[in-house]
Amino acid sequence: QVQLVESGGGLVQPGGSLRLSCAASGFTFSSYVMSWYRQAPGKERELVANITSTGGNITYADSVKGRFTISRDNAKNTVYLQMNSLKPEDTAVYYCNVVWWRRFIWGQGTQVTVSS
Repeated sequence: QVQLVESGGGLVQPGGSLRLSCAASGFTFSSYVMSWYRQAPGKERELVANITSTGGNITYADSVKGRFTISRDNAKNTVYLQMNSLKPEDTAVYYCNVVWWRRFIWGQGTQVTVSS
């Protein structure tokens, strides 16, 4: 079955960095757009970034432009989110996503907490 497994979250101080990973299985990873979303407490889930199948097109939320970088390794069926210059407002659960046969498939999420 289609499965997404995120890792790499944790507690980091403001200004620090984290790299999230999402390992995908159960579908032809190299054919699909992959996305990262996040959901902060009391807020709706929001799109952070997405990347097309070959990595040729990438989009970012305005709030993370210049600080976050999405990338993928189709040989490893993995998508990454490099997060630099983290701010307290980046605190959220981060989710990997693929739209597979019109269904939104989510991983279990990984918690990112930015605090001193």
